[in-house]
Amino acid sequence: MRRIGFTLSIFVLPILAQAQCAMCRTQIKNNVSAGETTLAEGLNNGIMFLFFTPYIVVFLLIFLWFRYSKVTKRVSLIERIKG
Repeated sequence: MRRIGFTLSIFVLPILAQAQCAMCRTQIKNNVSAGETTLAEGLNNGIMFLFFTPYIVVFLLIFLWFRYSKVTKRVSLIERIKG
């Protein structure tokens, strides 16, 4: 049952997302033509946030993994010397 729900959500969510894009685009065009650019700037900032967040998370995970592996190597080396 979960697989059916997951499969349906994969096919339905992109359709809903495309509908939102058309509405946002129309609203942005209306605001920019009227001289208001704050909504467009906010939308661009949101897009940039959504674009860079996964890269920052992956970089942070790689950095923490590298740092942790470096510390564990150092600790194991000290244990060998003492041991």
